[in-house]
Amino acid sequence: MQKEELTNIINLLSTPRKIVITAHTNPDGDAIGSGLAMYGYLQKKGHDVMFMIPDPDPEFLHWMPFHSLIMVYRDQQELCLEAIKKAEVIFCLDYNSLGRLGRAEEPVRNSNAAKILIDHHRDPAPDFDYILSIIETSSTSELVYDFISACGDAEMIDQDIAACIYAGIITDTGSFSYSCNYEKTYLITADLYRKGIDGEHIHRHVYDTYSEGRLRLLGYSISEKLVVLKEYHTAYIYLSKEDLDRFNYQVGDTEDIVNYGLSVAGINLAALFTERDGVVRISLRSKGNFSVNDIARKYFNGGGHVNAAGANSTISLEETVRIFVEMLPDYKEKLTSVY
Repeated sequence: MQKEELTNIINLLSTPRKIVITAHTNPDGDAIGSGLAMYGYLQKKGHDVMFMIPDPDPEFLHWMPFHSLIMVYRDQQELCLEAIKKAEVIFCLDYNSLGRLGRAEEPVRNSNAAKILIDHHRDPAPDFDYILSIIETSSTSELVYDFISACGDAEMIDQDIAACIYAGIITDTGSFSYSCNYEKTYLITADLYRKGIDGEHIHRHVYDTYSEGRLRLLGYSISEKLVVLKEYHTAYIYLSKEDLDRFNYQVGDTEDIVNYGLSVAGINLAALFTERDGVVRISLRSKGNFSVNDIARKYFNGGGHVNAAGANSTISLEETVRIFVEMLPDYKEKLTSVY
């Protein structure tokens, strides 16, 4: 990690502080895992800590240690605003711009608290006082492990904190199927097992707790809403609000559906478009050296990683899909020569 930034952060945290940990809207496993791991660690260090998320996270993450202590800005706005007002330090985990906080952006941006970014997404915005950003890392949860260790506190990573870190790593790498081509990720994972985690138990919680509606939505997405464009080595799935309502959609029910497009032989780019709350959520995945981060930024004002990125569109589902399909000819050569 960046030594000068780390030294300054260690000095800042050398005495007990009022701290708020934040994560992005529509928080995923890495956002929740990294936030809860940091929560457990900072509490052990004697700080007054609160973990705030802008809106609810998926139910399949609710088993995680410390989860019942999370505050949801959408539902507990007054308490969250009071904590932000009193905060001396705000940790910003798993996002690279305060704009990713949604309705919680303004109070956090206006806070005089020192803002510390720990993240692995490209091109962090100049919104933070301290930045620990390593884009090659599998997940923000792995960076939290590195942060705790670099602070000289590796022994404070107990079984609960380790379980949170592990959950973040596996959800952000698709159980080690992408974005984890580095030896260090596996060495850290081995250490988490030494801390006492039960990997099979965690896997069952994350992947084997589908509701009937979620499973039927997955089947419908593949059988009825999957479009394969072989000429462009591309597949996409589009789900309208009516589609989601039909299967009693709950937060997290579309998690990982985008990856099924990439499982088709010869497909190098996959997209998922989901319409809800007046916004079309775009999830992009790719293989090899094809950058979906570039597409998300250029066409949809989004971003992310080389092989995993996302964005929101405020135009109609049909128009959003049209823009995506019409830009494919510009990338035909790159999509054909992916390695």
